[in-house]
Amino acid sequence: MFDPLPLTALPANRAGRYAEVERTIESLLEGESDWVAAMATVASELHQAFDYYDWTGFYRAAAGEQLVIGPFQGGHGCLRIPFGRGVCGAAARTRQAQLVPDVRAFEGHIACSSTTNSELVVPIVSPGGRLIAVLDVDSDAPAAFTEVDRDGLQRLCEKLGTKFGGAG
Repeated sequence: MFDPLPLTALPANRAGRYAEVERTIESLLEGESDWVAAMATVASELHQAFDYYDWTGFYRAAAGEQLVIGPFQGGHGCLRIPFGRGVCGAAARTRQAQLVPDVRAFEGHIACSSTTNSELVVPIVSPGGRLIAVLDVDSDAPAAFTEVDRDGLQRLCEKLGTKFGGAG
């Protein structure tokens, strides 16, 4: 277990932490085939590793172009999010990571928590291109996430998409 990395950590320290967390998650998920168990494990590991992660969780792709809340750490989240709304919806719709330093400046932002100031959402896509879920991390601090965070989560989400691409 790690001491949570603070918001003030240097980019190299953030990158190092993502590498450590990725190795830990790979070890914990070795031989695991249950997607819900995997999401719960990933959310827990990430949430504990970074002090500036105030909400960490998954929204699963569901019928009707909507996202449904999955395992998470932190306060309550929105239960359902249409692909056409919010940061999570944008990540689902475009299949591209959304790095948002100020959620209030993001057109169509959905305020699941009034304390959230910045957000990073990364899609999880199967090798065949099917959206499986999005990984959503929120921070109460403004501009908490950087390109280092985006890159670290994208690497992790690519691996999850490959490993659990058959999951629904």
